[in-house]
Amino acid sequence: MVTMDIPVEAKVDCVDGPGGESTRVIVNPTTNKVTHVVVRERRDPHTERLVPLRFVVETTDDLIRLRCTRHELSEMGAFIQTEFVRSGIEEYVGGEYMMWPFVVLKWVEVEHESIPPGELGVRRGARVRATDGNVGRVDEFVVDTASGHITHLVLREGLPWDQEEVTIPITEIDRIEEKTVHLKLDKDGVEALPAVPVRRG
Repeated sequence: MVTMDIPVEAKVDCVDGPGGESTRVIVNPTTNKVTHVVVRERRDPHTERLVPLRFVVETTDDLIRLRCTRHELSEMGAFIQTEFVRSGIEEYVGGEYMMWPFVVLKWVEVEHESIPPGELGVRRGARVRATDGNVGRVDEFVVDTASGHITHLVLREGLPWDQEEVTIPITEIDRIEEKTVHLKLDKDGVEALPAVPVRRG
């Protein structure tokens, strides 16, 4: 089995140059499978794009390489969708030349994340909770390149100046929510897992 880490808040390169930065991964919590990476484009207006996992060629601790050009990246679906909806609030408009005010319906701009049904967008820094309390934050996911299934969660724990990474097997993850990953282990069980120093800048 060949695996790769999917880092969040990492640089993203396209085949023809820098493409942007990853902001989160999209996970199917039922299958424990990473389906997409969200990439904020480097070019103004820095639109976030929903990039299917099949476009990821390789990764390092702080870089994701894609098998597409920057133009092809810009053609992928926007992660943030904007629509205008009626607010339910009416504005009364009038003036010195009008005998009576009249009503104008108020419309507001609403943004929502374009996450496929049944999936979740997990950010770096989402809480990791053992059965008896919080133990750290999500750093990245380790994914089987053939299937897209998550094999491990990389947990970052400790104080900012003295942090370690703990690799947690997917079999020890109870469920994944948008802001919290719940483990089957208690804190002692997490402590017993192997830890390595964080070497990122």
